[in-house]
Amino acid sequence: MKYKFSKSGNDWYIDLPQFIAQGGSVGDLQMVEGADKMLDLIAGIEDTVELLLSIDFIENSDILIQKEICNPAKGGAIYFLKEFEGKNLNQTLWLCHVTEFVFGYLPEKIFIKRA
Repeated sequence: MKYKFSKSGNDWYIDLPQFIAQGGSVGDLQMVEGADKMLDLIAGIEDTVELLLSIDFIENSDILIQKEICNPAKGGAIYFLKEFEGKNLNQTLWLCHVTEFVFGYLPEKIFIKRA
């Protein structure tokens, strides 16, 4: 699936209206704890970026690898992205419970590629 991420000020958000429509909050869509830094590195000077994210292999994609599931109070999981489009990122990031909304669970691997 293709997902759009937009930057408002210094904050990144995933555009996921179906999450809001089902009672989720806009605050939950904010990318924090490393995910924001990852998007800064991927987007460069742009304030929007579209990414393909999938649990199924995408040709010429990079991989977010799950390192640990967070305790239930925090939710989500910690992931690691070694590189993106040939650039070493070595970025650790937290993806919150919205990841479970998107995929139905917290996948061990998420394939990622610029759309």
